[in-house]
Amino acid sequence: MMTEDIKNQRIALLLSGGVDSAVVLHELVNQGVKPDCFYIKIGPSDNEAEWDCSMEEDLEMATALCHRYGVTLEVVDCHRDYWDEVTRYTMDAVREGRTPNPDVMCNRMIKFGAFDRKRGHDYDLIATGHYAQTEIDEEGRKWLCTSPDPVKDQTDFLAQLYDWQLKKALFPIGHMRKEEVRAIAEKEHLVNARRKDSQGICFLGKLNYNDYVRRYLGEKEGDIIDIETGRVLGQHKGHWFHTIGQRKGLGLGGGPWNVVKKDVEQNILYVVKGYEPIKAHRMEFPIKDFHFLTAPTLPSEITFKVRHTPDYFIGTAENLGDGRYKMHADRWVQGVAPGQFCVVYDRDFHRCLGSGEITV
Repeated sequence: MMTEDIKNQRIALLLSGGVDSAVVLHELVNQGVKPDCFYIKIGPSDNEAEWDCSMEEDLEMATALCHRYGVTLEVVDCHRDYWDEVTRYTMDAVREGRTPNPDVMCNRMIKFGAFDRKRGHDYDLIATGHYAQTEIDEEGRKWLCTSPDPVKDQTDFLAQLYDWQLKKALFPIGHMRKEEVRAIAEKEHLVNARRKDSQGICFLGKLNYNDYVRRYLGEKEGDIIDIETGRVLGQHKGHWFHTIGQRKGLGLGGGPWNVVKKDVEQNILYVVKGYEPIKAHRMEFPIKDFHFLTAPTLPSEITFKVRHTPDYFIGTAENLGDGRYKMHADRWVQGVAPGQFCVVYDRDFHRCLGSGEITV
């Protein structure tokens, strides 16, 4: 496999204020490359200050780092792009009973999308602090590949990138584990070396996700029903606050209870009792609109995952035509939910081949 020659290329670095992109800056400068740095503003606007976004602190960190390494920093406002594209996608999905993944759409529509339209088009490569790798094969094709850190691997969040976006993507710390990144930051006394990783959806700041959903969709009381007995166990405040596979936050006694189905029209949550109930698991399920990253075919044996965890499944993908596949797993898959992305890899769980949306 070949590696990219970055010495003579113009590089834009997306600097977030976190330790990962900070170490990216350090690594690039150490290689003799001085990128132009950009901070993407996607958080609340000025009149939404009550959302308590961490943008001010992020910018302070990013500014200090750029000053230390003698590089430029520019703020690119993608606030409206984010709310027009990613927020609308998220709210439409939860309203329809699906489980969205805003981080997947943020990468495709904002970090490698809106940013490229506004500033990134002037650069050969866009560098980020993602835990993912790329490699170029003998035919010159660029592949998205997993990180050696199974917990931090973020290829699932990048599996919806367009081909041209993947060609421009650069992940300078993708070959490292998180503890290695922290160690470099500590050794170099980077200003954010001990800063905690951000949790949850990137634009929410400290706002609770349910508060965010409530702001747009409100509340609507509905029944929680035991799918095996038909008995009404309690009430919820809107199916959009709950996801398939959810075990906590239902307010039910005598559990544990698992959400296994939604009736969106009737606003009903169906649950089943038990720690590992069969009704909460699937060994096969359909996906649609499969998005290929590099090559337009899938091998006979694959691996895949349906959520952001270190765990993956061995299986096969049955081609149903028109971008639809039926996924067959080697063991039970818990919490398969419509709207989630099923991310597909090669048999060795090395190359990411693409992803499709789970339909039922």
